[in-house]
Amino acid sequence: MTKVDVLLGLQWGDEGKGKIVDVLTPQYDIIARFQGGPNAGHTLEFEGNKHVLHTIPSGIFRDGVMNVIGNGVVIDPVIFQKELEKLAPFKLDIKSRLIISKKAHLILPTHRLLDQASEHAKGHDKIGSTLKGIGPTYMDKTGRNGLRVGDILLPNFKEKYDALVAKHVGILSHYEGFTYNLSELQDTWMEGLEILKGFDSIDSEQYFYEARKAGKKILAEGAQGTMLDIDFGTYPFVTSSNTVTAGTCTGLGVPPNSIGRVIGIFKAYCTRVGSGPFPTELLDSVGEEIRAEGKEFGATTGRPRRCGWIDLPALKYAIMINGVTELSMMKADILSIFDEIKVCTHYMVDGKRMDYLPYDIANMECTPVYENVKGWKKDLTGLTSYADSPAELKAYVEYLEQKLDVPVTVVSVGPDRSQTLNN
Repeated sequence: MTKVDVLLGLQWGDEGKGKIVDVLTPQYDIIARFQGGPNAGHTLEFEGNKHVLHTIPSGIFRDGVMNVIGNGVVIDPVIFQKELEKLAPFKLDIKSRLIISKKAHLILPTHRLLDQASEHAKGHDKIGSTLKGIGPTYMDKTGRNGLRVGDILLPNFKEKYDALVAKHVGILSHYEGFTYNLSELQDTWMEGLEILKGFDSIDSEQYFYEARKAGKKILAEGAQGTMLDIDFGTYPFVTSSNTVTAGTCTGLGVPPNSIGRVIGIFKAYCTRVGSGPFPTELLDSVGEEIRAEGKEFGATTGRPRRCGWIDLPALKYAIMINGVTELSMMKADILSIFDEIKVCTHYMVDGKRMDYLPYDIANMECTPVYENVKGWKKDLTGLTSYADSPAELKAYVEYLEQKLDVPVTVVSVGPDRSQTLNN
């Protein structure tokens, strides 16, 4: 049986996973999303076009490749419909390229309302939710109240839907001053649901078993990043799913011994959207320079991303948790503006030196300690071969490989799929 390769983010999301999935897709038969929801924004650029995918896997543009939305994903029919509409001009035969797990959960309009009401009530303590209803949907999933894609075709679907909505409306009544128009939201949602019905839904665990048995090559595509994992991220400022390699098993229905390559994606620096700890964040002009040069604004929310230098303790932690076998370094071209690059090698916590991520950095003084590395000060965007890279860039890559003990096999020097160098 073939193994399932995994590609995931090692930081706080936005690492560039969509681009690398798109680049790697020709090597695979199946691309499968295993967790998260439309809070993901996977950006792909090629042939002068920029595409942002939220629910649909990033292999959708390649002929002859099947894309699967796994059971660990939560789906909003409204956003799914909008995604399809944006892809319509490209004349893709999406129905022949996309199938959906019957066990994937549905985001209801009232899930979005609950998300908005809850975040608003938290005030200064808000966690930075994208307000897409992801958290409340996962809460209903674990609370055994959720609605799944397979339920759509059941004769009692409307009854189940009405019961869950009634429960949500009861909860919303406790949020003083929160107003909404549910009937308007429901009409759009039901329209999206009809579109969703038009796609083949499958028992994905059986599908992957048969595919592996037939020798099909599978790539599992993660969303968000390791540092946003519900168990291993910077809790409580995290997402509601397992973003790590282990999430592939529960999010697709494949056994642990089926995991093959684990490709970890990281930026040559660090970013974070929303609230939560960020030890290497730069609140000065350097942070502003990185944001401007890297166009660091959320693909889903448009929010400006917080920017900082690369954080090796957090990266080593992510590599350990995920069992990463190879690394892809993204956005190397953005650091071309600097004479010198800083690398966080360890933290000082309560006077102690730590080179790993301690428990609950949200509530402790965590001071980064840096080493300086010479910058390359050259435009990388026209490079077509890693061999032609500036010596300083190669030295930076070798430095990271030595510190992280994992090979960097890909260096990205621009947003287009062609701007990808193999090391």
